[in-house]
Amino acid sequence: MVRGMTDTDRNSDIGTMGERSLHAALKQWYARPGDRTEVHIDGFLVDIVRGNLLIEIQTRNFPSIRRKLAALTENHRVRLVHPIALEKWIVRLGPDGLTQLGRRKSPKRGHAIQVFEELVSIPELIADANFSIELLLIQEEEIRRKGGARNWRRRGWGTFDRRLIDVVDRQLLQTPSDFAAFIPPGLIEPFTTQDLAEALGRPRDEAQQMAYCLRKMGVVAPVGKQGNAILYARAGVRPVGCDTVL
Repeated sequence: MVRGMTDTDRNSDIGTMGERSLHAALKQWYARPGDRTEVHIDGFLVDIVRGNLLIEIQTRNFPSIRRKLAALTENHRVRLVHPIALEKWIVRLGPDGLTQLGRRKSPKRGHAIQVFEELVSIPELIADANFSIELLLIQEEEIRRKGGARNWRRRGWGTFDRRLIDVVDRQLLQTPSDFAAFIPPGLIEPFTTQDLAEALGRPRDEAQQMAYCLRKMGVVAPVGKQGNAILYARAGVRPVGCDTVL
């Protein structure tokens, strides 16, 4: 494991709305001696400045910072740091926001491929030499409280906060070829998104998001169709038998 937090650290931000606890903990974890934090650059507030590198931590919702990233990469090296929960514990709190009513481990496991769910809003930035993404694969607690009718699927329990437990791994992605490594090595080309989903062992919607991003990055290209499904192959490779180019 890379680095963890004490029980005091994990409990100190209870009652903080949204995901600010997770964001603040990741910023503290990521910062090094000599870094500057919360710095105004070109009209934007940047989380961390490390020499000539601007570091922005975003737990989710990449569209909200698309304009910021595009503007900053024009003149600066920018790294977007994004956490993905490999393991998650669900913590339920009482009405006072302090009393813990229960804690259980979620059966769902995260995977680095989930970055494509957010990346669909900014895939073209990967081709910019000034831009990179670092994935932090983490363990986290999801804090839930009764939160109104919109959380009816959870019987009124809504996500109140997210808290960092540990960072267990990290992955730096700087070029389109780095993202090409997500394609399973045994996948036969050309392939559909259904083929990709089966090779990955992931839901098809994730494979569709991945294919879209890789296409925008120039990693894969459409080479034909199989029924209504688009066939993809690595860019520059034209598999035998593909006569219909989109």
